[in-house]
Amino acid sequence: MTLCGATRLFGAVAILAFSTLFAQAAPFMIIGNDEKLVYDEAGKIVLSPAGKDSVSIVDLANPENPKIVANLALKNSVSGPPMNLDIDPTGSVALVADSVDVTKDGDALKMVPDNKVYVIDLKANRPKLAATVTVGKQPSGLSFNAAGNLALVTNRADGTISVLSVRGTDVKVIDTVAMGDSVTHVAFTPDGKRAIAAKYTTHKVSLLDVAGDKVTYTKLDLPTGLWPYNVAVAPSGKIALTADIGGGGRSDGSMDTVTVIDLEASPPRTIDYVSVGETPEGLAIGPKGNIAVALIQRGSDADHKAYFYHKNGAVAVLRIDGKKVTKIQEIEVGGIPEAAMFTPDGKYLYVTNYNDQDVSILKVDGTKVTNTGKRFKVPGHPGSGRMSLR
Repeated sequence: MTLCGATRLFGAVAILAFSTLFAQAAPFMIIGNDEKLVYDEAGKIVLSPAGKDSVSIVDLANPENPKIVANLALKNSVSGPPMNLDIDPTGSVALVADSVDVTKDGDALKMVPDNKVYVIDLKANRPKLAATVTVGKQPSGLSFNAAGNLALVTNRADGTISVLSVRGTDVKVIDTVAMGDSVTHVAFTPDGKRAIAAKYTTHKVSLLDVAGDKVTYTKLDLPTGLWPYNVAVAPSGKIALTADIGGGGRSDGSMDTVTVIDLEASPPRTIDYVSVGETPEGLAIGPKGNIAVALIQRGSDADHKAYFYHKNGAVAVLRIDGKKVTKIQEIEVGGIPEAAMFTPDGKYLYVTNYNDQDVSILKVDGTKVTNTGKRFKVPGHPGSGRMSLR
């Protein structure tokens, strides 16, 4: 077969595979691969020029044998919480934040804030970039509301949140909310009437009111553990969790926490701090609300000679009983685990391993989590990931 003929055949198979994905209503996930940044054996950041990042779309019809059905050349970054992309509730549109760029600084390279959000059309014959939206500086964590007609994006370098109107692939900035401090991630409550944002540098979370497409910062800030990076809201809407990465974002050998926020109280308040391990970054709550996981780095981003260095990170498993959160397991995965994603039925958990360029597959039975030992490779270093809702 000629190279041209093989290329046409591959394209046809990829299109068929993606069409089949939606015909079967199988769950799928998107994974952001950052090829601009790696860590050397001394734990130092080594930069490369931009241009090789990608976003992978993965079919989970067979949950223990995932298939990459599309790979888009879109810039994204591990420099931020692993929630810099999301899928709308219908599975039709995805948003990807382009947080930083790598530019020349004399003979060296440096990271500088970018300001773009990419809109991916997932219903096209092949997923494609449909639009690029300009937001604030260093867009980081982002989320859709349950209706899928509104999205929020935290602009880390600007200390603002961009409010996006979503009508299919027609995505527009309709407002910018000043937060007064750097914000890393924001999540809606299930009813869409509130949102909670992590204020990384001031060790707080902030409450926002949402009325239609109007988003208002309530000026209610609640204390968290040190350096809250990531936030998740339980399906019940009664509690929220923050992943407090401590150490300014890098492993330092010390224990860090997950903060528990009571959203049902009037006013909402911080009610607990749960010790989970070193540098929890990835955070997810299962769809049944009885379990959560925090991904701990365990020094896998550190100098290999450091006393706290481990080649692999781990999953801290948390049982949720009402508003009581307790760590019950710790399961080793790969190096620098970033994103944690439960399948819509709650039976599987996927963890992206940045150093190893792969994804760990874990099974979930109630609150018991087991590593299957199976992994699948992705075409780069997976720094972020999100799961479809169905």
